[in-house]
Amino acid sequence: MRHVIVGAGPAGMAALQTIRALDAQAEIALVCDEAPCARMVLPYYLLGNIEEQAVFTADDAWLAEQRIEAHIGRRVASVDTGAQQLALDDGSTLAYDRLLIATGSRATRPPIEGADGEGIVNMWTLDDANAYLGSPHDETVIVGAGFIAFTILDAIVERSSRVTFVEIEPRILPRMLDAEAGDCFEGALAKRGITFHKGVAVERIEQAGGRRRLHLGNGTSLEADAVVMATGIQPNLEWLDGSGIELDHGILVDAGLQSSAPGVYAAGDVAQGLDLSTGERRVHAIQPTATDHGRIAGANMVGQGVQYSGSLTMNILAAQGLEACSFGLWDGAGRPCTVVSNPSGGIYRKYVWGGEGGDVLVGGAIVGPTLSVSGTNDVGMLKGLVQTGVALGPWKDYLEENPLDLRRVYVASGAAKQLLQSTLLTGSATAPGGNFRFPKLAPVRKRKPHHAELVTGAPR
Repeated sequence: MRHVIVGAGPAGMAALQTIRALDAQAEIALVCDEAPCARMVLPYYLLGNIEEQAVFTADDAWLAEQRIEAHIGRRVASVDTGAQQLALDDGSTLAYDRLLIATGSRATRPPIEGADGEGIVNMWTLDDANAYLGSPHDETVIVGAGFIAFTILDAIVERSSRVTFVEIEPRILPRMLDAEAGDCFEGALAKRGITFHKGVAVERIEQAGGRRRLHLGNGTSLEADAVVMATGIQPNLEWLDGSGIELDHGILVDAGLQSSAPGVYAAGDVAQGLDLSTGERRVHAIQPTATDHGRIAGANMVGQGVQYSGSLTMNILAAQGLEACSFGLWDGAGRPCTVVSNPSGGIYRKYVWGGEGGDVLVGGAIVGPTLSVSGTNDVGMLKGLVQTGVALGPWKDYLEENPLDLRRVYVASGAAKQLLQSTLLTGSATAPGGNFRFPKLAPVRKRKPHHAELVTGAPR
């Protein structure tokens, strides 16, 4: 069986490793226009916490060890699903028995005059990060106040003396937090010196004596050394025009991640698959969904017949000592909600209720200081409760009376047991020889003596 994977992001690499783990003899070809890498670690690279090589998730030697026919630096121009053949941008062709489309997304920019000028970057690729680091950036303006912008905020603050946001929407993080939660998060960041201009568009950007001048729709202007465009992403689907594969906002896939074309699968940002909360088909452009998709698609490409129950809407970010997250039906539209808010302390919690008895958490959101959110693992426990959909019974009343005490509710609900008993796949999904790691890349932090005790269970 010959498998061709297009795209080497988390979805493509998860599928590759799953196929190789389940079928040692499978013929696998990988096509990608850039070296396999992890975009989600770019903030750590910008901060200087990891070396450049740690951004990559495979090299030529590892791909050869896994017997992967690699076409790195190539793009697919078109696919003929009838002939089961791909045409590459260099004129060559690749035949396939099973095809995975995992081409991911690309950063987009609104049609702003001057937005393609010097000192203006997206923050989507390693080249973008290096371009930012290699140019003046003491004062930085970030255009767009969505999820991507806040994932890089700590790195930008670390390297800039002044950071300013410009957001066309009337609030920050409009696709992740409701207005009250967004205001709470913004207020806490403003106390840390971050400036926000909301409800206003950038009309044009001009070069001004080695700096950038941004002209806003309200008649004011801002100057900065660097401009980061964080104005959204869109899936890479254009090359599928005329392919006959059914498309909507993404490639429409069934519970096995197969498209309308037999033998053609899709995963990650390009796949419009099942939403766990609604049962509808949606694009979830987040890494956990991409990894799940890749593993399920890879298993089904070798005939495992695995069904995916759907991906959970989730967003989790940390910035400036704060954390924010949302899961499931977090907006709470038309549903009973429990809300607690303390804007002065940067604290906000929202629990959205559903289910036949009204005691099921179908969504939620948290904003708060990192130590009080991650330190108690509230993010993970809220996710688990929403993901499992367990009925809380009398523990709903307890949570409404004690909204900051998720731990007791989580333990009592049995959600942890359900999660432990559930798995996407049975058996190993790790390629022989283990996951890729640069052999010369040492850990940044040395392990302390108690690490061996934790791993082996043997006291020193």
